[in-house]
Amino acid sequence: MGKKNNHRSGFISIIGNPNVGKSTILNALVGRELSIITEKAQTTRHRILGIVNGEDFQMVLSDTPGVIKPAYEMQSSMMNFVKEALIDADILVYVVTSLETELKDEKFFERIKKNKAPLFILINKIDLSSQELVEQTVTHWQSVFPKAKVCPISALTGFFISELLDLLIGLLPISPPYFPKDQLTDKPERFFVNESIREQILKRYNKEIPYSVEVVTEDFFEDSKIIKIRSVILVERETQKGIIIGHKGVALKQVGIGARKSLQDFFGKKIHLELYVKVSKNWRSSVKQLKRFGYNN
Repeated sequence: MGKKNNHRSGFISIIGNPNVGKSTILNALVGRELSIITEKAQTTRHRILGIVNGEDFQMVLSDTPGVIKPAYEMQSSMMNFVKEALIDADILVYVVTSLETELKDEKFFERIKKNKAPLFILINKIDLSSQELVEQTVTHWQSVFPKAKVCPISALTGFFISELLDLLIGLLPISPPYFPKDQLTDKPERFFVNESIREQILKRYNKEIPYSVEVVTEDFFEDSKIIKIRSVILVERETQKGIIIGHKGVALKQVGIGARKSLQDFFGKKIHLELYVKVSKNWRSSVKQLKRFGYNN
């Protein structure tokens, strides 16, 4: 009897404005990099589930795109992922930084207020702030959400992460696990290949280029020693294709080297990666294309 009946399991949704460190928090809690992290806004486009397993608990963490007012079809789809995360959350985690006192979309703010799930307000990046500012931010959010648990944290340095993990586990409902206990995420391997390549593009290119790019992995072949991958980088215009490839293909080669290194760390195997660039006109506004890339459910 005993232990199995006390197993805790539940869904925890991490939401907030762009660039507050939601993905860093997910990675810190899961203990490995599932979400890509860069200083650019809108790095996370999909809802990514990271799964933390213990003997008597399973925590299903949902990292969501930053809350924005959508400007085109892809962004509308991104906000749908956030709405879903709000609906099925057993625990809601709202991430802010010091001095941040509002959500970019007022409707979402109201939804958070009406949500019945236990609420954590995490004030992240306190390593970049003064104690005085942090205290002011804590006071502000405690007055906005009197029932919430307001916690100053630093996902980057690990400050308050293990304590946060314990608090979250304690609030999970009594339930059997939702996923196999050896599973880290709900996403397939190809998803992480695409994200790894996209991360390199976000790091290496400026302006509109990273936001006009989608990555599709067409071949993923794994044996005991090596994973052979063929991926296509899709852009919206011919000029963008030229920028991605770079003079004599140098820029694309650098993307490949960076992605291969991070994928070798992720999968723990040798990686052979082939990259191609194709033009897919205005894919961000095409419902059909977005469906193909997994944006529209």
